[in-house]
Amino acid sequence: MKLFNITKEPINNQEVIDKVIHHNAGAVSVFIGTVREMTGEKQTRYLEYEAYVPMAEKQLEKIGDEIQEKWPSAKTAITHRIGTLQISDVAVAIAVSTPHRQDAFEASRHAIERIKEIVPIWKKEHYTDGEEWVGNQKGTKKYPEGRPERIEK
Repeated sequence: MKLFNITKEPINNQEVIDKVIHHNAGAVSVFIGTVREMTGEKQTRYLEYEAYVPMAEKQLEKIGDEIQEKWPSAKTAITHRIGTLQISDVAVAIAVSTPHRQDAFEASRHAIERIKEIVPIWKKEHYTDGEEWVGNQKGTKKYPEGRPERIEK
């Protein structure tokens, strides 16, 4: 069972959750990121996600390791979708189980923030009035040609 993966297929949220359920889990925090229609004043028609898959999966695993280090009893699973996604499609599903809810909440938040910081996934927004490569997931770097010229580490 692969805990950290990139897929072109629709994400089955329950499968992600099932990967972290165990007899000592008193809490499972689930974060599901979906495609929204409005980005500020712009109306989104659909998104395209691209990734450097081998490195992206390694970085997702690194996030899982970070969570394990900070919350030793946590079990984490993350699946991120790439390809063309329509409004309301699930782009990312994160499940974290821990004995207590506060740790599960914090670890789940850590996961989504770190995905946006270190995982090589790029997003192109297709609006009703044009399109734009957003660049990195935090929106702090623009990649006019889609991907960075070299893979960032």
